Amino acid sequence: MDFFDFLRMIGAIALFLYGMEVMSTGLLVLSGGKIQRILERTISKKTAAVLVGTVVTAIIQSSSATTVMIVSLVNSGIMSLHQATGVIYGANVGTTVTSWLLSLVGIESDNFFVSLLKPSSFSPVIAMAGVLLILLSKNRKKKEIGAIFAGFAVLMFGMNEMTEAVSKLADADSFKNIFIEFSNPVLAMTAGFVVTALIQSSSVSVGMLQALSITGSVSYAVAIPVIMGQNIGTCITAIISGIGAGKDAKRVAIIHLYFNLIGTILFMVVFYAANMFIQFEFMDSDAGITGIAFIHTLFNIGSAIVLYPFIGVLEKMAVLTVK
Repeated sequence: MDFFDFLRMIGAIALFLYGMEVMSTGLLVLSGGKIQRILERTISKKTAAVLVGTVVTAIIQSSSATTVMIVSLVNSGIMSLHQATGVIYGANVGTTVTSWLLSLVGIESDNFFVSLLKPSSFSPVIAMAGVLLILLSKNRKKKEIGAIFAGFAVLMFGMNEMTEAVSKLADADSFKNIFIEFSNPVLAMTAGFVVTALIQSSSVSVGMLQALSITGSVSYAVAIPVIMGQNIGTCITAIISGIGAGKDAKRVAIIHLYFNLIGTILFMVVFYAANMFIQFEFMDSDAGITGIAFIHTLFNIGSAIVLYPFIGVLEKMAVLTVK
């Protein structure tokens, strides 16, 4: 990778981040407060709260945005801590949808109809539709729809550019050596945590990891702990939003942290203990874009299922933490 390839990669990351922001913001604005009202009406039943959190996050493509809204609603007294806990569980499940959308970049086929599913095929059409709506429509709602289309197209185009830019790193020994170092689970988790905490979006950091997997240097031994660290790093946004808020609002942020922290510890202990005895053969295999999406989904859904009976316990832990 030369200097100009590096500039291309930086530009692609910028487009990716901007596209995610525009699309998420557009979806929130278009909802006209409907999403907040849906969250407000979330009944006390745990299952309903989890489903609402999953659907809302899948729609707005950001668990961070959902969590921040929950912190705000709890702080204003509109939603109880018990209701918020279930929604937080669902938000962690809903955020996995983004990684599957980004996995479309890895589609390879000579079939015309399958090729249409590639972002490089449909992104230009969506971008043009979005721009036309923004420029030609006088209706504010249609302009917001146009912004969502344009944001999604920029997001997918940025992802595609990232994969193209980093593909040249495949033969670079220095780049491969970095990922050899990341085979240390603790180091890999730390890297995932730091990157996600800095950009405050697990969806974006998972997308960046998916782009890097194109080089063939990201094995499951690297991808698994990095994704664990990413899930913990995404809690930073909620913690920041809870600064200066009331006690229950701070407890929501703590519950989000505990959910990912406990889920990660359980997963890592069980998985690596099993690996000591079974020796999983796939660990040294290339994770690939879809493999990373699968791990991300498996962890979040698995954590929600395992920790579902302990929603009350997490609430009590949060109350003890924030007195």
